[in-house]
Amino acid sequence: MSPSIRSAPVVRLAPPGRFRPSRRGRTARINRERLTRTLTFWLRPVFALRVVSRFQKIAGFDRSMALASSALTTLVPLSMLVGAVLGHFVHYDAAERIIKRYGLTGAGATAVRSLFSPAEGATVSVGVFGVVFLTISVLSFARAAQRLFEQAWELKPLGVRNTRNGLWWILSLGGYAAVTGLLSAVDVGGLLDLAAAGCGLLVTAAFLVWSGWILSAKRISRPDLLPFGVTGAATSAACSVGASVYLPRLFNSYTSRYGVVGAVFAMISAVFAVMLVIVASSALGREVRDELERIRQGHRPSDHAVRREWDGVVEQTRSRWRAVREQVSRRRTKDADH
Repeated sequence: MSPSIRSAPVVRLAPPGRFRPSRRGRTARINRERLTRTLTFWLRPVFALRVVSRFQKIAGFDRSMALASSALTTLVPLSMLVGAVLGHFVHYDAAERIIKRYGLTGAGATAVRSLFSPAEGATVSVGVFGVVFLTISVLSFARAAQRLFEQAWELKPLGVRNTRNGLWWILSLGGYAAVTGLLSAVDVGGLLDLAAAGCGLLVTAAFLVWSGWILSAKRISRPDLLPFGVTGAATSAACSVGASVYLPRLFNSYTSRYGVVGAVFAMISAVFAVMLVIVASSALGREVRDELERIRQGHRPSDHAVRREWDGVVEQTRSRWRAVREQVSRRRTKDADH
């Protein structure tokens, strides 16, 4: 045997799979750290305060109530009219769709049928004044949504000059309602339901981006509206899940107290919750877009600065908790002395 071969070091290979658990653990730890860093960055106090300030600047609660009122005065007569027109061609019942979508029973289902369905033997017809009123209510709803984007993105108001885009948006709203209604009707279980839910999220995000683009007269680019579309679709899906649980109780409770008028109160509450989610998503989407722009310009705060923000919040919380505990302890001591 030659000297070169004799002096060669012996390399012992580890058994196969010996280091796999450590690699997996290291990968999982890195993913957890990345997720923690992402959450602490986007939920940091400074950013949350900016979102709250944006929501207050656009008068979020007032804007939500204005949108809910306009939506209710528009969608109820419009759904009745669409149901009457489509009833000549296909079977369409707006009341039954609402009842099936949210699982309404008892007094709530009866009130919804009374509200959306015409009386027996009666036909739905629209006169001149009905057409005028419906047109005004539709355009009013479109302008209310238009003012939301103008205020959130600090644009110059266009008012009635954007009427054509408002009409296009109303037509797209009808198409969106039809598509999401078909997707929500899918109830076969398994992966198909998950696929329908995923398609619903994509359709909602696309519709929200389209809404901001068309109602702003194309002054807001679609990439800038993408954070709003994503956050709005996610929060709307969560709101829909909550509505499917809480809405039947709300309808039954209100209708048992106030009759058919109670169904209107319940619908106002439900529509207000949806509009509040949309308005809050617009404020959040605007701030996310601005934050991404700052990151692209190289103004991202360091991890140390983010950690100091959270340390300050934790310290303030602890100091307030200690103060509350001291007050409770003093009261208990005083009560024991007496």
